[in-house]
Amino acid sequence: MPKKALILLTTCLLLISILIGGCNDIQSKATTTTPQYPTKPITIIVPFSAGGGLDLTARALEKMAPKYLGQPFVIVNKPGGAGTIGWNELSSASPDGYTLGLSSVDLLILPLYGPTKYHYPTALEPLVQVSTSSFIMIVQAEQPWQNLNDVITYAKQHPAQLKFGHSGIGSPSHIIGETLAKDAGITLEQVPFRGASEVTVALLGKHVQIAFINPATAKEHIKNGTLRALATTGEQRLTDPDLAYIPTFKEQGFNIVLNNWHGLAAPKGLPPEAKTKLAEGLKAIVSDPEFKTNVENLGMQVEYLDPRESTEKWLTDGENSAKTVQKTGILDLIKAQKN
Repeated sequence: MPKKALILLTTCLLLISILIGGCNDIQSKATTTTPQYPTKPITIIVPFSAGGGLDLTARALEKMAPKYLGQPFVIVNKPGGAGTIGWNELSSASPDGYTLGLSSVDLLILPLYGPTKYHYPTALEPLVQVSTSSFIMIVQAEQPWQNLNDVITYAKQHPAQLKFGHSGIGSPSHIIGETLAKDAGITLEQVPFRGASEVTVALLGKHVQIAFINPATAKEHIKNGTLRALATTGEQRLTDPDLAYIPTFKEQGFNIVLNNWHGLAAPKGLPPEAKTKLAEGLKAIVSDPEFKTNVENLGMQVEYLDPRESTEKWLTDGENSAKTVQKTGILDLIKAQKN
């Protein structure tokens, strides 16, 4: 090979080597400087008013988020429509991991009554189940009713004079009230609100006489003697020492069993790295003894489920809820009330 050609070839190879090395270096730098999720605060949508069970669960998660996820949670309450306003906003949010929302059994039940803007069980994906709890039936402590039978007797003697408050048409608390009225052969007028805290305010203000809400919202009022608890919807009594005296509906002759759960969900289609980071961080939060104590102090029981287990729970509870509202006739009743 001529000397000039050899020199030219060597020079070309050297330039190519430099170019390749430079590209690799640029690629390496780009890889090492890519921000790791999360890099900013995470918005948490609560689909009910402040002070309710889902809101209190969100606040408990908020306290621990910086420690285990490296960024704070920003709680945003979007009450109304039995949760549909908040879950609609969550369903339409970008699936980038920066907008999440509290979930409960309500999001599985609402689509049973007719079309919703989004079909929440498929528009959303669960990240974690945090806790479970029963609902409790409460009345004003000033009322003469000392037990469930007293309320039923009064309702039979005073038809259509008792009102019960709930968190929205078709919500679990609405289902409980309608089921009790049906099974006891009494008439109760239903009054919807935007969340359990609003129901409690209405009960304290004597705008309704009965409410079916979560223990977290009612506990302090029960302890200070302004409200009286008459029944709980669990298979067993509550484990909270302050509330363990409340008898179940089953103990009092009514087959009314309905438990709620609280979790965190995201719009469908999260990037795998964001979902993995969230799942790991949320598991660490729920496992923290301080978090467990905070949740139990609210009258709830910590019951962790990971994304896969939560997905299975959504499927099972959705099927069971559909059977319950159909079998009891509540489905047709609530559809008529919505219309």
